[in-house]
Amino acid sequence: MSDIPGLAELERAADLVHAVMPPTPQYRWPLLCERAGCEVWVKHENQTPAGAFKIRGGIVYMDDLRRSRPDVKGVIAATRGNHGQSVAFAASRAGLTSTVVVPEGNSVEKNAAMRAFGAELIVHGHDFQASLEHATRLAEERGLHMLASFHPLLVAGVGTYALELFRAVPDLDAVYVPIGLGSGICGVMAARDAVGSKAEVIGVVAANAPAYALSFEAGAPVSTNNAGSMADGVDCRVPVPGAVDAILAGASDVVRVTEDEIKAAMRHYFTDTHNVAEGAGAVPLAALLKERDRWQGRKVGLILSGGNVDRPVYQAALSEGDESETGT
Repeated sequence: MSDIPGLAELERAADLVHAVMPPTPQYRWPLLCERAGCEVWVKHENQTPAGAFKIRGGIVYMDDLRRSRPDVKGVIAATRGNHGQSVAFAASRAGLTSTVVVPEGNSVEKNAAMRAFGAELIVHGHDFQASLEHATRLAEERGLHMLASFHPLLVAGVGTYALELFRAVPDLDAVYVPIGLGSGICGVMAARDAVGSKAEVIGVVAANAPAYALSFEAGAPVSTNNAGSMADGVDCRVPVPGAVDAILAGASDVVRVTEDEIKAAMRHYFTDTHNVAEGAGAVPLAALLKERDRWQGRKVGLILSGGNVDRPVYQAALSEGDESETGT
C-alpha cells in the first residue's frame, strides 16, 4: 500500500468523523489488567453508532465520493456486516442508495441493522469472497459505484480511532488489532507512525482463517481455499496485497487464536468489563492472554473493534465458560 495516510490526512479524517460521532472511549479495566498481568487499555469501537469501527471509514469515503463523483447515485459493497453497516449509514447521510451483498448464513442481526440503515440486502454465495465477486458483477450491471472493504480512504477513516488512542495513552508498548481485510491494522500503524509512538502493532487472526498469518510468514499474499471462524469479521481467505505489504513493513507479528480462545475472550470481556464483544472484537484479548508472559508489567492496547454479535452466538459462547474462568 503506497499511500499510508500521514498525520494531516488522519486529522482531516478525524474532523469528518467527529462531526458525526464523538471519539470513542479508551478505558483501563482493573479486572482485565489482573487477568493479563499488565496494564490493559481497551479502545471501545463497540460504542460507535453502528457498534463497530467500520463506520469511520464509510464517513470519510462517502464524503470524498460525494465531492469527487457527484454523478454517482448509488453504491454497492460486499460484507459480513460491519462494512455494510458503515456503507449504508454513510450513503444515507450523503443522499445515495446502498446495496450490500452478504453470504448465506450471515449474521441475522447484522443483516437487520444494514436494512435499518437503508441498504438493499442481497444474499449470495457461500462465503465473503463469493459475495464480493457477485457484488462486482452487480456494480457493472446496475451502474453502481463499487466500494471495496479495503481502500486508502477507509484506512484514513478507521485510523482515526488509533489517533485517539495514541494521543490518550501515548506510552503504549504494544497494540493488538484484529485483521479482517486489513484497514484496521493499517490505520493503527499509520496513526502510530504519525504521532511517533514506539508501540509494536500486532495483528490477530483466527486459526480457522489464517490467510494473513500465512501471508506474514511467507512475506507475500497467501490465499486459503476456505475459512470457517465464528468470528465473521476476521473470516477472510483472500488477503489484499496492499494490506499485506503494509503489515510486512509495519507490524511486528500476526498471531493466530483458536475458536475456544476467541469465545473465552468474549466471556472475559463480559465478566471483566460488562461489554459485549463480537468474535472479531475479542481476538486481540485472546492473543494478549495467549502471549501473557511477554507483556508482564507493561502497557498494552486492545482494539475492541465491534460488539455486533447475534444473540444465539453470544449465548452459546457465554454458556461454554465456568466459574473457574472468573478472576485470574
